Amino acid sequence: MEQNIAQTALAAATYAIDRPYSYLIPPELAGRVRPGMRVLVPFGAGNRTCDGVVLGLAPQPEKEEFKLKAILTVLDDEPMLDRDGIQLALWLRERCFCTVYDAARAMLPAGLWFSLRDSWRLAPGADWQTLYDAAGRSKKTRHLVDLLHANGGSAELERIRAAFGTSDPNDAIRHLADRGLIVYETSTQRGVGDKTEQVAVLALPPEEALARLSGSRRRAPLQYAAAELLCQLGCVSVKELCYFTGASKSTVRGLAKKGILTLEKQEALRRPSLPEVGPLPEVGPLPEAGSLPEVGPLPEIVLNDEQQAAFETLDTLSRSGKPEAALLYGVTGSGKTQVYLKLIRSVLDRGRTALVLVPEIALTPQLLRLFTARFGRQIALLHSALSAGERYDEWKRARRGEARVVVGTRSAVFAPLPGLGLIILDEEQEGAYKSENTPRYHARDVAKYRCARSNALLVLGSATPCAETMYAARSGKYHLLTLKRRFNEHALPQVTIVDLKKELKAGAGGAISRPLREELAKNIANGEQSILFLNRRGASPSIACGECGHVPECPNCSVHLTYHLANHRLMCHYCGHSEPAPGQCPQCGGVLVQVGFGTQKVQEELETLFPGVGVLRMDADTISATQTHEKLLSRFERQRIPILVGTQMVAKGLDFENVTLVGVISADQSLYVDDYRAGERTFSLLTQVVGRAGRGEKTGRAVIQTWAPGNEVIACAARQDYDAFYEQEIALRRLRGFPPFLSLFRVTASGAKEEEVIRCCLRLRQALGAALDRPDYAGTPCRLLGPAPAPVAKVNNRFRYRLSLSAPNRQSIRALLAHMVRCAQGDRQNQGVSVYADPDPFD
Repeated sequence: MEQNIAQTALAAATYAIDRPYSYLIPPELAGRVRPGMRVLVPFGAGNRTCDGVVLGLAPQPEKEEFKLKAILTVLDDEPMLDRDGIQLALWLRERCFCTVYDAARAMLPAGLWFSLRDSWRLAPGADWQTLYDAAGRSKKTRHLVDLLHANGGSAELERIRAAFGTSDPNDAIRHLADRGLIVYETSTQRGVGDKTEQVAVLALPPEEALARLSGSRRRAPLQYAAAELLCQLGCVSVKELCYFTGASKSTVRGLAKKGILTLEKQEALRRPSLPEVGPLPEVGPLPEAGSLPEVGPLPEIVLNDEQQAAFETLDTLSRSGKPEAALLYGVTGSGKTQVYLKLIRSVLDRGRTALVLVPEIALTPQLLRLFTARFGRQIALLHSALSAGERYDEWKRARRGEARVVVGTRSAVFAPLPGLGLIILDEEQEGAYKSENTPRYHARDVAKYRCARSNALLVLGSATPCAETMYAARSGKYHLLTLKRRFNEHALPQVTIVDLKKELKAGAGGAISRPLREELAKNIANGEQSILFLNRRGASPSIACGECGHVPECPNCSVHLTYHLANHRLMCHYCGHSEPAPGQCPQCGGVLVQVGFGTQKVQEELETLFPGVGVLRMDADTISATQTHEKLLSRFERQRIPILVGTQMVAKGLDFENVTLVGVISADQSLYVDDYRAGERTFSLLTQVVGRAGRGEKTGRAVIQTWAPGNEVIACAARQDYDAFYEQEIALRRLRGFPPFLSLFRVTASGAKEEEVIRCCLRLRQALGAALDRPDYAGTPCRLLGPAPAPVAKVNNRFRYRLSLSAPNRQSIRALLAHMVRCAQGDRQNQGVSVYADPDPFD
């Protein structure tokens, strides 16, 4: 039976009404529409044009309850999502409380999506005199006709509205449209197109081509030289042909007129710049298993006994032909990367592909350099720092099998690699793997799903695994592999804990304590480098009046403004609000003083303590398009700048052999916050940053400054004792019913009016509580809390309140939450309030 119904996920369908919508495939599109393609369709009572993704095809039912609308046009020449991609989008919808369209949009590169432009144009057969006659004395309608006339008979709806200003153009539009004088149309524009280049292709046999030009060899030497090079290559870009022979484009066009060559358009892939590691081999399509060539004359990776044992176990798991997951748990500097490299080579040699995820690509230039050296142009990069064109073309290379290894950040987990055999999540505990936007997925969960579908191996690597991952490993859900010693056999850094209360009593109230100052002076004298970590940019967290205590706040958010020394401005790091720092207190005219310190203040203090000594700062304020992470780190390494101070950008992914000292300015900053993961995050951050010292031949030292030297989290981090930290953390999680024992679901409501947001949350709380009391959920361990304000209750003039539900991550619980969110979104009492759910949030 002919399949002429397309089940489609629509962009215009909100979560409350998200479902596959049936559209008729018109005869002119028969055979062209396939699952995974994007189409334009009419939607709603007004038949507004919107785009959608075809999920499947079905035959037209014999008896229709109502007449189906037809697809208007197909936007793709081939499916953008394959069968597995569509299944993944459906899985994300069920797990992450999002629409299928939102899931599909997250899986494809941004440049691939279309923007729809609504416009009105002169109807066929209509003339301007008729339009002006129809407008009569109406100023609005005549204004609309004038606008259409001035723009050649067509104007976008946005432009019409802008021209009318505060006046509404709808009456004028309807007046002309009802008389059939103007018609509505929608045009599409893709974010980025395929890049092409002009190519010269030899049109004759080489001997005949040169024989034709033999008479003009002296009169037109450039033509002959271009033809001679083309005879050797057969096909070459016009740009390269002109560059290597000195010929001009008119010379090449002259050869085309003589029939020597033809000019064609050919796709040209945009490639991001890779770290310089010498000549990189070009790689063609994916070969058969066992036929991959070696990439360059690089020495064989040498592993120690621990690494070799871990590699052999992982390699055996990857060859098992079934989905497997393993935790590679190794201290900082234990050589996990070398194990990754050898495992990837083994996977590639069997004809399969590999995906490597890192928390932030800009922070790991050294890791990228290692991968590029080993795999050359077999690598594709997928991360947000690429241009839309580069990201789209890298995605295409991965999809075609031209790239066999994809390295990227969170969204690269959707890379369309054929024959996927391995996924690696480096630093798997990082919160950057959790998406804060729709769909709110965790890359680890998506990776597990993809490995299960592809019979691939998932490797989670970390020196400080999150409690959920270690619990799964110790309970047998994952394989556990441990690297207990550093690759170079050097001891871990010697750690000193400095009590800031004692420092304050001794009169040392600055950012740099006396012990840290002494260690810095030693390093400077010895020509060694130091890294100082403070996870707060700006000069001071705030400024306050010494007389009345007034602290300037953001007018849009419920936070204090941060003082930035470089431009003497107060800035909000949530909404971007910025204003000049006042010279005196706006309330009482008193003197304003800086409270606390950020990286700018630390840099200023260091330059005062050590005049003439180079200090490099690395935070969001110093990073720009020209001053990238990699350039700053390259300067630090190449110029041997004595001190690098920065935010968490300097805490991980760095491996400098001359860095022997690490200082943590304020270890308590992330510890006492409203988040059950605060201890885990603090331990991980401290362990990571301390591990930056002593990576080379020299012994490393670390100084941790804290107001709470007796805190167990800080004590365990100082000892690099993950096992002790894990035991106390997992006991606390079990007692409080937090992951991994129960999942945490958060339902958030946000809106411009606080009282409406609170009322919405109260109604949700009542409905959800009543549902959980039903017999269906008897015996299910559940705990419902809230409503409570978010840690930052107001962001950009929108108030945020939320409910928290601790419960097993079962399909029945997810279905209940999804139903509640849909009901809340469809409730007219909640107009102006947005409601969404987030599984296991990280904020």
